[in-house]
Amino acid sequence: MEKEERKEVYDTPVTDENGSPISIVWKPDLYKLQQESPKPQPVFAPSAVSGCPFFYGLEYHGTMNHKEANSLLKDDGNYLIRLSTSSDDKMYTLSLRIFGKVHHYKLFYDGQHYVSQKRFNTINDLVADGLVTLYMESKAGKYIYLMHSLISYEKSPYMTLNKLKRKTIKKLKPRQLNCEEVVDYDKPHNFKTHNFKGLNWCELCSNFLWGFTQQGVKCEDCGFSAHFKCSEKLPPDCYPDLKLFRGVFGIDLTTHVKAYKTNRPFVVDKCVEEIERRGMSVEGIYRVSGFQEEMDSLRLALDKDGKGTIMDDQAYENIHVVASILKMYLRLLPIPLITYDVHPLVIKALETQMSWERLAEVRAALKKLPPAHYNTLSYLMAHLYRVTLRLDENKMTAQNLSTVFAPTLMPMPDLIDFKGTIPDMNRDISALHMIIENQNIIFN
Repeated sequence: MEKEERKEVYDTPVTDENGSPISIVWKPDLYKLQQESPKPQPVFAPSAVSGCPFFYGLEYHGTMNHKEANSLLKDDGNYLIRLSTSSDDKMYTLSLRIFGKVHHYKLFYDGQHYVSQKRFNTINDLVADGLVTLYMESKAGKYIYLMHSLISYEKSPYMTLNKLKRKTIKKLKPRQLNCEEVVDYDKPHNFKTHNFKGLNWCELCSNFLWGFTQQGVKCEDCGFSAHFKCSEKLPPDCYPDLKLFRGVFGIDLTTHVKAYKTNRPFVVDKCVEEIERRGMSVEGIYRVSGFQEEMDSLRLALDKDGKGTIMDDQAYENIHVVASILKMYLRLLPIPLITYDVHPLVIKALETQMSWERLAEVRAALKKLPPAHYNTLSYLMAHLYRVTLRLDENKMTAQNLSTVFAPTLMPMPDLIDFKGTIPDMNRDISALHMIIENQNIIFN
């Protein structure tokens, strides 16, 4: 009777007047259902089979057709591995029984076992996950379909449990930073497949994350957990959690500014402010490198102390150290400041004959940058232009600065294709030269 009542719940989820499921923080039904799924039971061959691959054990039966396999798999959860006879090519097959029926799957190994996308270290883990998935889809397929299609983000457990946190974030939006209103950039979640330990539920639909392993996805920036399908319904409103970060170098730029609630990476602001305070007249600024030991020290300080890092002349007398750290930060961005998709658009704009049209096309191309990238580039180009105004003292022309920054701001996506030769950066240098000299027109 209990199972019949549970099936009724799966078939007709409770919804509100708008048709959205009424969510509670924890729905145990799918967890209970997973507990009922068959457990993997290997059917071993009577003895080791000659020619058995090293990555299989006694569950491997050698060459066998599907009828022979069917006769050996008596109970739900039984499984074996065989070499299929239905093809001229060698094809390993996983045969398993569930609901009184035997299913056959092509089996692959590349260091891990898989039949589709999910990889497993052992055949037993693969079968355990498959049995859970097949059982859940059979017993609660309709409910799972409705669960994913009728979810309400505004009424999700995530919104409920993080209401106070989100209210606090909203209050921070109007605050001023350096006389600028802080921009609230949109940021998609950075979801990665995750192995959850213990009981976990989806923060969007509040249902159990079922599966033996890799039960769902988790955002590496804010920790949001969800089913694979539920994750596709989320808006780009990830609020990164600083506790999940280890330092600031090598972090996605938009993720950085969302986490620190700034318009630009604080590393860029701090370095530029310090250079403008005491480095604008220094000969070779940005061209001369700082000492590696001092650079390592400043990098560690920025990773550890964040916005509180001290980089004045008492801490780092050599201003070239600060300039080198700024270049290093930009070079280590996983997505360059001028992104891979915008880079070719900027280069193509150089082909335009008329100078005013060329500027218009570069401006249009740069407008396609993510907002955080665009605002940071605008700030940096204005700074580099001010550096050129002190040319008589620092000997740094727009051409010099473009030569220094082009490989950092506009790197090639893959140097493998160049077979050890240095790629031609002349067009990139020319483009950056034009952007620096015309930054007031391009970004105004």
